[in-house]
Order: sequence, then structure tokens, then C-alpha cells
Amino acid sequence: MRVAIMQPYFLPYIGYFQLIAVADLFIVYDNIKYTKKGWINRNRMLLNDKDTTFTLPLKNASDHLHICEREISPQFDAEKLLNQFKGAYQRAPYLRETMALLESIVHHPAANLFEFLLHSLVETCEHLGIATPFQRSSEIAIDHALKGQDKVLALCQATGADRYINPIGGLQLYREADFLAKGIVLEFLQSRLPPYPQSGGEFVPWLSIIDVMMFTSPASLQTAIRQQFDMTRPTA
Repeated sequence: MRVAIMQPYFLPYIGYFQLIAVADLFIVYDNIKYTKKGWINRNRMLLNDKDTTFTLPLKNASDHLHICEREISPQFDAEKLLNQFKGAYQRAPYLRETMALLESIVHHPAANLFEFLLHSLVETCEHLGIATPFQRSSEIAIDHALKGQDKVLALCQATGADRYINPIGGLQLYREADFLAKGIVLEFLQSRLPPYPQSGGEFVPWLSIIDVMMFTSPASLQTAIRQQFDMTRPTA
């Protein structure tokens, strides 16, 4: 069984959804520290042919809290964010279909950051035709004081994984021999993203999945999700 384990992100790039699609089980970390400068509650969209950051504002809290302990700011204006998306993509060919998804995501009533993000991932996967089941890391019976590779190995063993899949960016984080010693094959997914028509300017890659959905037909999007990546092993 192929298992992937990731933090939740707000409307992440296509490679995140390719990882979900290729896995048999996708574990989402809820009981690890929120990283302030990461992509958990922000991402990038295309505005006037340039990448622009959009953010899910959070309630002020300690930097030591877990993701599942953080809350969205009471000042979060869902309509303002939706209008930003509409304004940025008003001429995109798949605006209507994508905005329907974004409205169901942004209007979700959860104030808890993790619950909000998990809902957005589940909704987006349903929209993309990805049926991989999700599981919260905290629900798996391991020693949750473990860190890094040790925690990943424990989660893999507890869920019966014989393959662990990670984005190519994590190539230096894991030791293949340690996984093989536990009977687990270590694999990495490297996304390929051929340029697709955007708004007419120079192609800007690796934006939020929103951008791909706005400019790509459902059939082409399915091809991108299922085929436009390479799998590799550390020794390859």
C-alpha cells in the first residue's frame, strides 16, 4: 500500500494533488507545529500576469501551537477573498466551475484552521475526481513525540504501508536504508507541468491549483493529475 504524509496547505499546487492521487492513503498532519513562514494558510495566484499571494488570516496565537490548535481570524472576509479570485480570473475559460468550488471552500463555517484546510482538500479532491481516503495523523496509534523520519516510519508501519511517497523536494530528508529495513520502499514524486494557456503573458508555473483549474479543461486536468509526473527512488 502506498502512503503519503503531508501538512495541510491552503489550495496547494498541482503536485500536492498528484501525490494524493497516486497514494492509497493520504495522512494529513494535524498534531505538528504550525510553521509561520510556510504555505499552510497561503498560496499564489495569477494577477495581471504576475504571481500574487493570497492568505487565510489567522487569529493571533503562540507560535508553538499545533496546526489543529490554530484558528482563523474572526476578521476573515470570505467575500473579499472570493472577489479577489473573481477579479484575478474574470476572463479565465473555467471561471464558473472553479468559482463554484471556491465558494463551497471559502464559506466553510469551521473556525479551526485544520478543519477548514482538511475540508478544502477533500472538496478539491472530489472536484478533481480523486478518491484517495484521508486520515488525520493524530488518530493513528504511534508515539506522537517522534520527529521527522522516525515519525514517518512509525505512521507507515502503523498503517501497513509498503511504500512511502514524498515530493521530490524531500529527497535529502530520508535515508532509504532505514525504510528498506522496515520493509518500506521509499519513492519520490516529481511533478511535470507543461505550460498551459494563462492570460496571455509569460507562463508562470507552480501556482495554486486554482490557476490550473481556471485555465485547463477537465479532460486535460485529469491527464495532468494522473500522468504528468515522474516517480523516482533515491538510488535511481
